[in-house]
Amino acid sequence: MMKDSGDKPGEIREWEDAIVKRVHATMASAEMERYFDVTMTTKRARVALLQLSLFVSCRRDCWANLIANCDALQIRQRLMEHEYDELVEDEYSSKGHYDLLVRQGELIGLTVDDFAKVQPLRTSMATFYGWKWIAREGVWQNGLVAMMATEWVNDDRRLMDQGGGLSRRDGLRWMHDFGYKWDEMPNFATHAVADEKHGDLFLPLLSRYIADPQSALKAADEALELFKLYHLGVAEAMEKLA
Repeated sequence: MMKDSGDKPGEIREWEDAIVKRVHATMASAEMERYFDVTMTTKRARVALLQLSLFVSCRRDCWANLIANCDALQIRQRLMEHEYDELVEDEYSSKGHYDLLVRQGELIGLTVDDFAKVQPLRTSMATFYGWKWIAREGVWQNGLVAMMATEWVNDDRRLMDQGGGLSRRDGLRWMHDFGYKWDEMPNFATHAVADEKHGDLFLPLLSRYIADPQSALKAADEALELFKLYHLGVAEAMEKLA
């Protein structure tokens, strides 16, 4: 049974193992296999990248909800650090990470206006409402673990035995199907490494602040189910296009 207090290395490992187990299962799911099995074309890539822009915007809302709800100063400080990197600047962008998406979109003919006008697929919409509910209406501890789990899908260190995290595998697909190089794909190149830092921000503090690990892990399970739903919807939309 996972302990619910303290901050010892053994407890950190228990948390890490519990979340990684769920992330591994998610990335090996039928929904994700279907998503990665789609061969990229320009039209399909446009759908994927535009939906990803909405995905990213939703994530910003979710993390903002956690900042508002969290009453633990040490956690809130790290939440603010996380979002400063994403929204303002870090070593990968002086304009925030959304700019990386727009710049990558230029490769496939997307404009700033395309990103501004995109509408969510119904599966995307359901995912975004679900995630926002978890982050806003539940206890912040559950929301934090849910957001961590759905961010660890990008952590190569924990997924290299499955071909890497989401951004690495997306990037490798674009390299194979389009012939692009890593430095031409700023969003994928950045998130193949940047989320390793973010993945470690909160892990050492979980045992100190979470009194009900099973409830938090249940929220992670629910958030990962929505992650699979989102990618299933994107796969279905891409499959309809040449």
